[in-house]
Amino acid sequence: MLVLSYIVLEGSHISSMIVDIHNHILPGLDDGPKSMGEAILLVKNAAANGVTQIIATPHRNSTYSNDVTEIKEAVKNLNEEIALEDIPVEVFIGQEIHLTNFLDMDKMGELLTLAGSRKYILVELPDDHFPLFTYDVIFQLQLKGYIPIIPHPERNVILRRRKEMLYELVTKGVLVQITASSLIGKQGRTKKNYSIDLIKHNLVHFIASDAHECKHRPFLIGTAYKFIDKKFSANKRNYFIDNARHVLFGTEFKPLPPIGYK
Repeated sequence: MLVLSYIVLEGSHISSMIVDIHNHILPGLDDGPKSMGEAILLVKNAAANGVTQIIATPHRNSTYSNDVTEIKEAVKNLNEEIALEDIPVEVFIGQEIHLTNFLDMDKMGELLTLAGSRKYILVELPDDHFPLFTYDVIFQLQLKGYIPIIPHPERNVILRRRKEMLYELVTKGVLVQITASSLIGKQGRTKKNYSIDLIKHNLVHFIASDAHECKHRPFLIGTAYKFIDKKFSANKRNYFIDNARHVLFGTEFKPLPPIGYK
């Protein structure tokens, strides 16, 4: 019998509702769990980190062509299994869509917003370069009423080298999510220091797990929130927790004003 050690974030007025906006928890759709059994273990890992709502974001790129119907069915099946296991977690629909796929998908009605919000979308950039058409795609999406969220900028070599580029994107209305494992140092000192620096400059709006499986890429969001509480403040931690709730509910929020680089 698996015993879960639930994390309590002391001093948080919303500790009973922790939302993870980016992960790969749906079985068989991408490089996440291969079976329902593996997915349930990952859900239990999420619950042990205090997560109560999971927005599942399977990849949509040249390798994984998950369509809306497949994702909705996978979420339904996983929620049914979670209920049978009596785990206090609920899963919602979403996608992590590669930058190059967005406009064509929108035309085909294949674009899934996070939690069906019709507002927030997860825009994945490549790790090894920054496409020149990024600004145009983001602008076109904003014209259609979407709010783009860029996940894990700490993985992009150009954004790490030129921090002012991310600042420019944020001033244009883009939101940013860093990965919990990067922030706490599991991905190396460079990504940890970069992530901390972005938080100091108000260029981060969400912390998410980007969990794939229990051993090497688990849910570490509870650990990350504890780190933020210690390194920054309870207010900063609650800011990130609140923002993720806004994504779940499809409501807008006022980000902290970004601080530029000289």
